[in-house]
Amino acid sequence: MPYDYNTQRKRMALPEYGRNVQKMTDHVKTIQDRNERNRAARTVIQVMGNLNPHLRDEGDFRHKLWDHLALIADFELDIDSPYPVPEATKFVEKPNRVPYRQGDIRYLHYGRIIELLIDAASGMPDGEAKDYFTTLIVNQMKKSYITWNRSQVADEVIIADLKRLSGGKLKVTDGVKILEVKELMPQTKKKPVGKPQGKQHKQFIRKKGHMRH
Repeated sequence: MPYDYNTQRKRMALPEYGRNVQKMTDHVKTIQDRNERNRAARTVIQVMGNLNPHLRDEGDFRHKLWDHLALIADFELDIDSPYPVPEATKFVEKPNRVPYRQGDIRYLHYGRIIELLIDAASGMPDGEAKDYFTTLIVNQMKKSYITWNRSQVADEVIIADLKRLSGGKLKVTDGVKILEVKELMPQTKKKPVGKPQGKQHKQFIRKKGHMRH
């Protein structure tokens, strides 16, 4: 009897339901009597629901199952579905292209997020909130600069870039604190290498004594 390899089987449209649901659906398609075919389809829906109980949390739970059944059947199942059968073309359409703004980032090492934050902070009224927001921005700018260029940077450079990007609307006042590099990017401490302790220490002594002999 030849082996039944997965690679030789029909590709499953929704593998999460498993091979048995695929076989059941294929069988329903062969049933000649329409009423019997409808009953068999509802049975498959019950099995699919039991296999994916997490879908019950979704409001359109039943609708989603019937859509999945149509997809598993390759849209060739002629039954009286309680919901409109989805169009097959909707499952093969390419997603819409996400429009990305390119070529107009003034400082790549800061990125677009920093520019958006600067624009938002520039429209804030002067005061404690604006100083706090500016503090977050300049420190992120400094961290990004060091990470990108792998070198130190003077605070004056960050302040000048902030002024240029904000059109002079953001300034480093007494309420704005620029952190030191060690505060922005703390170094991981290496574990000290000491003498073996406890059980390891006893094994070390025993091994050392054995070597003397």
